[in-house]
Amino acid sequence: RYYLKESKGSRRWLLFLEGGWYCFNRENCDTRYDTMRRLMSSREWPATRVGTGILSSQPEENPHWWNANMVFIPYCSSDVWSGASSKSEKNEYAFMGALIIQEVIKELVGKGLNTAKVLLLAGSSAGGTGVLLNVDRVAEQLEEMGYQGIQVRGLADSGWFLDNKQYRRTDCIDTITCAPTEAIRRGIRYWNGIVPERCKLQFKEGEEWNCFFGYKIYPTLRCPVFVVQWLFDEAQLTVDNVHLTGQPVQEGQWLYIQNLGRELRNTLKDVTASFAPACLSHEIITRNHWTDIQVKGTSLPRALHCWDRSLHESNKNGKAPLKGCPIHLIDSCPWPHCNPSCPTIRDQFTGQEMNVIQFLMHMGFDVQKMAQQQGLEPSKLLGMLSSDN
Repeated sequence: RYYLKESKGSRRWLLFLEGGWYCFNRENCDTRYDTMRRLMSSREWPATRVGTGILSSQPEENPHWWNANMVFIPYCSSDVWSGASSKSEKNEYAFMGALIIQEVIKELVGKGLNTAKVLLLAGSSAGGTGVLLNVDRVAEQLEEMGYQGIQVRGLADSGWFLDNKQYRRTDCIDTITCAPTEAIRRGIRYWNGIVPERCKLQFKEGEEWNCFFGYKIYPTLRCPVFVVQWLFDEAQLTVDNVHLTGQPVQEGQWLYIQNLGRELRNTLKDVTASFAPACLSHEIITRNHWTDIQVKGTSLPRALHCWDRSLHESNKNGKAPLKGCPIHLIDSCPWPHCNPSCPTIRDQFTGQEMNVIQFLMHMGFDVQKMAQQQGLEPSKLLGMLSSDN
C-alpha cells in the first residue's frame, strides 16, 4: 500500500521512501512490532495523508516541486529498503523493502508514470539510505520495461551515515546501542538484503554491508543523486553513543562531536550536489520549515532548483556550473548550530526552546576557551554566535 496524489498536467514524479530505523534480529523485531506497529504493518495506516515539505502541494511550502505527482511509500519492511525475503518457516517476518519499490513502480506505470520526464526517488533517514541502495535499480527496471526516456534521480535526506568509531563502545544489544556496521552486518543476513551490483563488486563477499554507507556507495552510482545531510545528525550521534541529555557535555564528547562534523564534511567533498548545514537535527525534506534553512545564503529548495537546471543544461552541452546557482553547499563553521538558520533546539527534558548561546552553555561549551582557540575576543565570538538569533 502507498499514497498517491496525481497531478495530471505534470510529467514530474516524486516517490518518497519513509524512514524509521530498522530491526535486525527476532528479538528487536518483536519489540518493534509491540512498540511501533505502524512501521511493521499497514493495518493501522490512515486512509489519506497530508503531504508536507517537499510532498506539499502548496507553492509557499514547496516552491520546488509543488505541482508534481506525489507518491508516499510508507516504511513497513524494517530493512532499510533492502530486503528480498518473504515470510518463511524459519522467518517470522518478511523483509521486502527492495521488492516493494519495484512493485510500486510497476503499478505506477499504468497510472501515468510511463509518460514521466523525471522521476525523483527521495527518502529520509532509513529512506534516504534506501534511495542510495535503490535508485540505480529503479532506473534499470524502467529501462527494461522500455521507458528509456525517464530521467531517474535520487534525493537522499539524512541517510548518509558514517561507519566511524563510537564515542563509547557498546555491545550490539538493541537497535539504539548497536554500532551501525554491526547492525547492518547482522541485518543483511536477517533480511536477505540486496545491494546494487556495481557497489557489491567493490567489496569482498560478506562485506556487502559497506554499501549501506553513503560515501562508499555514492561513487558507484550511475543516477545523479543530491545528498542532504545535517553535519551533526542526531541518529548518527545516537548510534555513536553521544547522548545530549540534561548534563553538560564532557570535553571528550564535545571534541568527538566537532570531529564528526569534520569527518562528515570530508566525505561530502566530492559529492557534486549536496546540502549540509552545521546543525544538530535529523531529517528535513518533509518538514514544513524546510525552506528556512540556508547554507551560504542558499535555501534547499533553491539548491534543488539549481540542481535541476544543471542536469537540464548538462544534458544539452556540459557547460560550466550555473553562475549564482550553487549545488555544492556545505557549512564550514565547526560546531552544532553555528549556522544561524538552523532549526530551533529544544531541551530534551523540558521541551523549552533554546537559542544558540543557551544551547552551547547547556552543552558545557566554554566561551572563553573557544574564543581563545579561534583567536577572538569572547564578546566578538558571542556576537557571531547570536547574530540573527
